[in-house]
Amino acid sequence: MDKGKILAIITGAISVLLALGYLLLVTILDLRGEMLPAPTDLGWIWRG
Repeated sequence: MDKGKILAIITGAISVLLALGYLLLVTILDLRGEMLPAPTDLGWIWRG
């Protein structure tokens, strides 16, 4: 096998591993439940 083909296989394997890691991360974050909206009342910051 020439260098180019080996490099392509290694790069493809790294790409697949990154994609699987991303899907795993998204799945774990999704299992945490419903997201709560950010607080909009910032009155507690300005005490004056």
